Amino acid sequence: MRSRGWLGLVLAAGAVLRFATLDGQSLWYDEAITARLLQLDLGGLLRAIPDSESTPPLYYLLAWLWTHVFGTGEAGIRSLSALLGTATIAVVWALGRRLGGARAGLTAAALAAVNPMLVWFSQEARAYALLALLAALSTLLWLQALEHGTPTSGRRSTRLLAWGGVAALALATHYYALFLVAPQALWLVLRAPGARERAAALALPAVAAAALAPLALGQRANDTAAFITNSALLTRLAQLPKQFVVGYDAPLEPLLVAVGALAVLAGFAGLAALLTGRLAAPQRERSEAARLAALTAVALGLPILAAFAGEDHLITRNVLFVLPLACALAGAGLATAAHAVPRGAALALAAACAAGLVAVVGVARDARLQRDDWRGAARALGAIAEPRLIVANAGAFNALRYYLPDLRLAAPPAFTTAEIDYLALPVRLPGERPAPPRPAAPAAPAAGYTLAGRTDGETYTVLRWRAPALRAEPIAPSPGLDGKPAALLTVVPR
Repeated sequence: MRSRGWLGLVLAAGAVLRFATLDGQSLWYDEAITARLLQLDLGGLLRAIPDSESTPPLYYLLAWLWTHVFGTGEAGIRSLSALLGTATIAVVWALGRRLGGARAGLTAAALAAVNPMLVWFSQEARAYALLALLAALSTLLWLQALEHGTPTSGRRSTRLLAWGGVAALALATHYYALFLVAPQALWLVLRAPGARERAAALALPAVAAAALAPLALGQRANDTAAFITNSALLTRLAQLPKQFVVGYDAPLEPLLVAVGALAVLAGFAGLAALLTGRLAAPQRERSEAARLAALTAVALGLPILAAFAGEDHLITRNVLFVLPLACALAGAGLATAAHAVPRGAALALAAACAAGLVAVVGVARDARLQRDDWRGAARALGAIAEPRLIVANAGAFNALRYYLPDLRLAAPPAFTTAEIDYLALPVRLPGERPAPPRPAAPAAPAAGYTLAGRTDGETYTVLRWRAPALRAEPIAPSPGLDGKPAALLTVVPR
């Protein structure tokens, strides 16, 4: 009962971190695309996914149903991910408990509750929170299916079918789930008893994979994830462990990385002691930990090998499914270490949780550490009472349209306006924090325009140029504030 009480507190803390600031940040580019999809009817949603997304449709179907109840506002659209992220904490607790008992379960749950990357994607209207939950749940069911002993045939079939169903859902959420589901399936084929039950369980993920293959090939041809290779593979690999520990950005980042890394090393040192038998533990827990450690290593290693082989879509968020498993392993390791060095293990857990909390709270308080602030940029444009021409980043249309529903792509040959606004956010690659362009002496877009306003936000720059009266301006290619080709957008108030 005491353990369940502590679990309730951990879940409550994790829920607060996820729900309390759901609308604290602007929707960024990818979330704005999600919002646009969810505003379509169901048929339109399904038709749009192949051309606009690089992931399968399950999350969007669930989110479409969800937002019909809670709306497509920032909090409404993200609340599904927050709920899924909170549920992931409970599954990580169950995983840790299998590896090392009640203490391991609570330790693993605490690590998951405050992990900055898990919190980040629990506040994002994308598929990653669902991927993390299904990955953790499929792994829990997989361990149960491999459980030693002599369960009845009916119970064994139920476990295998449950794993197969969740594995199929994971594949329908994100293609990278294959790197987890495939090793699990192979392990079941080699080790689980009952050929007929195995075949029935494997049928569900096999059918899901076959059904999704045409969509995956079509989305691959669209190359909507081409931006990933704009940064070097070795750079992304080096960023991965840091981002797993403290997220994309954090205040006092070097210190938090050092503290978090030491805590993680303590956890995995305890895990090594558990696996090698240097510390006493039941054989079942040791075997389960060995299976999960091997599965986690393979599931992370396969996409890395694929990237080096040329199929490079490796980025931290695509391998997020590994993080709940790593939390369970680290929790089991710290719980094991507590038998030998209780104060050291408690200090390591406290340090990891403190580092996570500082990172999460720091991001919530500092706009420079947050998502692109399209909401702030739209507000800086001011009230729009007459036709206006906007020169913005080449990819700004979808993100800005969420906050300016009357926004349209400018059509040649000309647009009648008395105001031309320049809006720019920096192009950010994963792990980077570039400053927005800040022209010291900006040139007027045309003769007769004077600078009527300037807003230098933390993550954006807006310049507003006005002419004395409405005039026809040509619609032609134009550079933005950063000197690169820009999008020409228009707003005509209704």
